[in-house]
Amino acid sequence: MDSKETTSGFGKNPRPPKVKNKSAAPVQITAEQILREAHDRRLEPTHSIPQQKIADLEELSEFRQRKRKEFEDNIRKNRLNISNWIKYASWEESQMEFQRARSVFERALDVEWRNNALWLRYVDMELKNRSVNHARNLLDRATTLLPRVDQFWYKYTYMEETLGDVPKARNVFERWMKWEPTENAWMAYIKMELRYDEKQRARAIYERFVSIHPEPANWIKWAKFEEEHNNLNKCREIYTAGLEFLGEEKLDQKLLVAFAKFEIKAKEFERARVIFKYGLDRLPKSKSQSLYNQYTNFEKQYGDKAGIEDVVIGKRRVQYEQEIEESPKNYDIWFDYAKLEESAGDPTRVREIYERAIAQIPPAEEKRFWRRYIYLWINYALYEELESQDIERTRQIYEQCIQLIPHKIFTFAKIWLMYAQFEIRQMQVTQARKLLGRAIGTCPKNRLFKGYIDLEFQLREFDRCRTIYTKYLEYDPSNCSAWIQFAELEKNVLDEVERARAIFELAVSQENLNMPELLWKAYIDFEIGEEEYEKTRDLYYRLLERTEHVKVYISFAQFELSIPYEDGNAEGVKRARAIFDKAYDKMKQKELKEERVLLLEAWKDFEENYGTDETREVVNKKMPKVVKKRRRAADSTEDNIIWEEYFDYIFADDEVQNRSIKILQMAQAWQAKVKNTSRHKIL
Repeated sequence: MDSKETTSGFGKNPRPPKVKNKSAAPVQITAEQILREAHDRRLEPTHSIPQQKIADLEELSEFRQRKRKEFEDNIRKNRLNISNWIKYASWEESQMEFQRARSVFERALDVEWRNNALWLRYVDMELKNRSVNHARNLLDRATTLLPRVDQFWYKYTYMEETLGDVPKARNVFERWMKWEPTENAWMAYIKMELRYDEKQRARAIYERFVSIHPEPANWIKWAKFEEEHNNLNKCREIYTAGLEFLGEEKLDQKLLVAFAKFEIKAKEFERARVIFKYGLDRLPKSKSQSLYNQYTNFEKQYGDKAGIEDVVIGKRRVQYEQEIEESPKNYDIWFDYAKLEESAGDPTRVREIYERAIAQIPPAEEKRFWRRYIYLWINYALYEELESQDIERTRQIYEQCIQLIPHKIFTFAKIWLMYAQFEIRQMQVTQARKLLGRAIGTCPKNRLFKGYIDLEFQLREFDRCRTIYTKYLEYDPSNCSAWIQFAELEKNVLDEVERARAIFELAVSQENLNMPELLWKAYIDFEIGEEEYEKTRDLYYRLLERTEHVKVYISFAQFELSIPYEDGNAEGVKRARAIFDKAYDKMKQKELKEERVLLLEAWKDFEENYGTDETREVVNKKMPKVVKKRRRAADSTEDNIIWEEYFDYIFADDEVQNRSIKILQMAQAWQAKVKNTSRHKIL
């Protein structure tokens, strides 16, 4: 053989065969066709079993012997395979060899007597061949050995009832019931008795049934049975016995709903209402939703307006309880809940809700957490005072609230004042004064002082008002409102002008004031009201020494115009023009452009009303020009320069002044240059 041929064969280095014709085949086969053929051929039998015909008894005997040998061999190989035993017994049954079939089943039971299917096939074989006694004996054995298998008992009772032997079926049921089976077994026994119209027996079975299985559904079934047979009194007794047996711990809403529906059918609406309320009072809210719904429907159909409102309130109670359980510190829920109970009109429930609410103390000693909480105490106190009219209880609530608040950290003036007003309503004026004095001593606060002063003012105790104002100003001497109110009390109420003036003088002499402009304005208005114009003018001068604000100048000028001079208005116009002129110079020196514009606007209005053409021209020349300019923005950087536009004011007198300054600077520079030149010449 040639070496090339060896290499192309199946040697060490085989070569792939060469394809001579690479063109497409004339008949193409698709993948779909291949799959379809595979699917069709899948159902074709691989081999056919030949039919065997038996001609005589000898061949039949040989066939039976051969089959039995096969079955025995299979059993010998695996004795625990029950299907082999069942096939063997079924084959013997098909050969009408019942004794042999029984023998096979008995041998199988010796191997595995706990197999339910084996017993059932054995029983079915006996019943199919009408061997009733054999089947009865088998079922008796099966129920004795396996009493917890309900299928045997069902088959046993069904067989006896089918044979028409009801007493035997009843005996089987009785044997079964001794084992206390499930509810279905009891119901099967009851249904059998009802099929033969044995109501008394069925009633007795129900009684035993609910004693063994006392679930609410079973009591309902018994009651439904009595209701179907029109034994209404017995039905009511069953429901009552069920409620007593279950007690409050195991009480179920289904039993209550069924009981109430029964009473509704019997037209006993009051009984039904009592049942609903009994359940709602004893069941927790989470387990009574269905009961609430049924009660609502009942009241809508058969109740009056009050009953419907009770149901609605009950539903809302459930909702509020659920919300409170999720978020007990949500005081808005407590407000709504308390309002609901107040509308219901039960003081005991209202107090219970308020007590539960005030027990939810805020988690931290910060005022923002306590603001809503304090209003719970206020509402509670107002309810006891106005609705319940329990004065002593109201006083206790206020006192407990005040003791609870951490006054060293923060306080609530409202609760102190409301407590004092409550005592006033009870004609306990001394107690109210002591309370407010205690409040001011414990935690002084502006609102407390104001409330105490208002109280004494309403009682027309002006000496006490003066004393409290004195304490107030000792506590906070920077409070301009307190100074003004004190002075107004002396002037407007008591007509003590000198006292009021002394208070104003003392006030303006304070170094630190929170709103001094209001104080000075009140003092000036006071002197103007008293027509003390010289003193008012002196006040303006003193105020201008402290601040040279443009509005003070404008107010001063307007004051001069308002004074009634003897020679008419000329003196006032002259003084006002002088004030405007002086103010303009001050604003110009300080380079306050916005203030100068504001002053010029007021000055222009003044000249239009009181001036001449010349004075108006002077003011018009001083009016600035508005120009738009650019400047570097505050948020710009060296890398990113941002320009912004703004409006600026250019005043005419500033330009003249700037021009004069520039000429002076040029003259000084020229003079210096001349001196340097002459010095060089001398040298």
